Amino acid sequence: MTVQTRLKPPFRAEHVGSFLRPQRLIEAARAHKAGKLDEAGFAKVQDDCVREIAAFQENLGLRSITDGEFRRRGWSAGFIDSVEGFGLRDGTLGFRTETQIVGVAASPYAKSKLRRKHRIVADDYKFLKTAVKKGTPKVTVASPPVMHYFLGPKSYETSVYEDREAFFADLVKIYQDEVADLAAEGCTYLQLDDTALPCNCDDKARHDVVARGEDPDELTRTYAKLVNASIAKKPASMTVGIHLCRGNLKGAWMAEGGYDPIADVLFNQVNVDGYFLEYDTDRAGDFKPLRFVPKGKVVILGLVSTKTPALESKDELKRRIDAAAKYCPLDQLALSPQCGFSSGGGSGQVVDETATKKKLELIVEVAREVWGSP
Repeated sequence: MTVQTRLKPPFRAEHVGSFLRPQRLIEAARAHKAGKLDEAGFAKVQDDCVREIAAFQENLGLRSITDGEFRRRGWSAGFIDSVEGFGLRDGTLGFRTETQIVGVAASPYAKSKLRRKHRIVADDYKFLKTAVKKGTPKVTVASPPVMHYFLGPKSYETSVYEDREAFFADLVKIYQDEVADLAAEGCTYLQLDDTALPCNCDDKARHDVVARGEDPDELTRTYAKLVNASIAKKPASMTVGIHLCRGNLKGAWMAEGGYDPIADVLFNQVNVDGYFLEYDTDRAGDFKPLRFVPKGKVVILGLVSTKTPALESKDELKRRIDAAAKYCPLDQLALSPQCGFSSGGGSGQVVDETATKKKLELIVEVAREVWGSP
């Protein structure tokens, strides 16, 4: 079988999106919050840092280029901060390490009618496009099921939305409007970041879902429809990928379990082009669920960990790619880290800039050797 380099996204060497914030960006954000730096001054620091991280990615040979998520507090904050009506409540899943629970994840809920206050990521994309010289700009945004899964029936006030369908209808409109704005700016690569579907593979989380009166398998099917409706009006020129994440906060995670409970629906009912899947530890299960992947879709194997600075073995990565190819054709596979390098934003991340560079260089090198030069 001849395997060729992909000329459109998802590419063979990929990454999820976020990068370690430069110290001057962190300091500027703090100064801006404290009222010591005006909006224009803060925007200039952001612009400069985005230009630098775009050049960093291009110099490594990556073809999908993000802004590092430098304009948001955290991976999902760009969405939540741009939508009027959200509050935060503690969900039922906590972040954990091998030895302890390190905190409970706060989740958004609709305390009043949801309305887009301003464009969510379209303005970020508009600037990123000017900073990218030879790659394809990619924009990332939290996936719609994230706004429901961790609170379930408590994800909206019943005095505001009479039922889940009414809540979802407003969510869909927000996403459709944002996708339309992205399309108008010329965006051809959108990534939805989803923690709901992969956490719905965790036995404990599924038990919690049943305990609150919901059916986890019904949620999987419903979330497929929710994602599809949210991107239904995208232009044919826009590639959409979905990143499935079990949580990534300074080396901690929220859930574990293989993709078996959601695989058939995920690959055959969610209308996206590519799936960024965590596969950096045994917590993600084996590759057997990839047997459900239909022709024409791409799975980006998240084999390189952003939870540890330790550099993976090239031979081991190739061995695992070969193992995955037993269930999904090699031509439908690609390689990436399992998550972003700074999904929580701020300082104190586990993988520093030097380790980030080495890991991405490794991904590019392995991708070239497995699938051919870009």
